[in-house]
Formats: sequence, structure tokens, C-alpha cells
Amino acid sequence: MNFFNRSSKTAVLDHAFDAPTTVVEDITGDYTIDPTHTRLGFSARHAMVTTVRGQFTDFAGTAHIDTANPAASKVELTIQTASIDTGVADRDGHLKSPDFFDAEANPTITFVSTKVERDGDDWTIAGDLTVKGVAKPVTIEFESTGSAQDPFGNLRVGFEGATSINRKDWGLSWNAALETGGVLVSEKVKLEFDVSAIKNA
Repeated sequence: MNFFNRSSKTAVLDHAFDAPTTVVEDITGDYTIDPTHTRLGFSARHAMVTTVRGQFTDFAGTAHIDTANPAASKVELTIQTASIDTGVADRDGHLKSPDFFDAEANPTITFVSTKVERDGDDWTIAGDLTVKGVAKPVTIEFESTGSAQDPFGNLRVGFEGATSINRKDWGLSWNAALETGGVLVSEKVKLEFDVSAIKNA
């Protein structure tokens, strides 16, 4: 499934960028995620009328890519919980509190892949996402967005992916009821990944 073809509007937006480059046919190898050119984002509905977006700014990750045998591929990611950033200090403080992530007691969020599949440029990565000491399986659909040799001699590969989760599965259950019905924060959270990784020398 290629989630980038969900609507004509999405297709139009995709054409706003230059076409991706592909300098190598086989991207098999070991890679380190480049945090300065990678975004680990999320979005949730607020008061059932708008979408609040944020990201984590401090993380590290590695990947082994095997194009011939995708099942041999693997991904590991560690996120510093306190690096959550929604652009509003008070909101970020609440998210770091015991009401949500309890960042002081749970300084990291981790993801470790358990299964990788490939269909052309589309990759499906299943793994365990651990938040607040709770590990739950998630599946993320990725699309390869090309490869390039940067001006510093690094071979880079790019991937974009997304999935949706229910935050209550990880114990992130705080909420407040609205007088008009519904709740302040949606249980469903969308996760968004724009990944740039550099091949290890």
C-alpha cells in the first residue's frame, strides 16, 4: 500500500518538490540516521476542532538495509522523551509531566524492528514501540524517496512514512471532557517520519 496516493490533493502537493534522485540501484548497507535532516513528527486533534503538530528533536538511530533479502533488514531508534516540541512551552511541559510521557521517570522512547518487508519502493516495517516502559507492536508504511551523494561525500538515502496509534495503549490516557461533548485531546495520534540516513563508511 502506498499511502502517498491517498488523494489527488496529496498528489498535487507531492509535485511541489523536485523529483527525487537515485544514484545507486542497490542501497544495501548499514546506515546512521542524520538527525539534522530527519523529522520525527506527530499530530493529534485538539478540542475536536483543530490539529496540533509537534516533533521530537533529540534522537539517534541506525538501520541495516538489505534490498535482496528485506527480512534481514532492521531498524533501531532511541528518542529522548524530554525533547518533545510543539512550539508552546506550557503545552510541552504538560506533555513531559506524569499526565502524559513522565519524561523524568521515562527518559527515552525506543523502537526496535521485528519484521521488514519490501514491495518495490515501498517498505513495511513492524516493530516494538516502547513508551513509559510499555512495549506495543506498530507497523509503519515507508516509501523510498531516493538516494544521493551529498557535497561532503556521504551517500544518503531517504524515506517517508506514517502510521496511526492509540495513545491509551501506552498509558497516555489523560484527557478532559468538553461541555459540548467529546474530549480535549484525541486518543488517535498520527506519527510521521521524514528520514535521511547516511551510509556508514
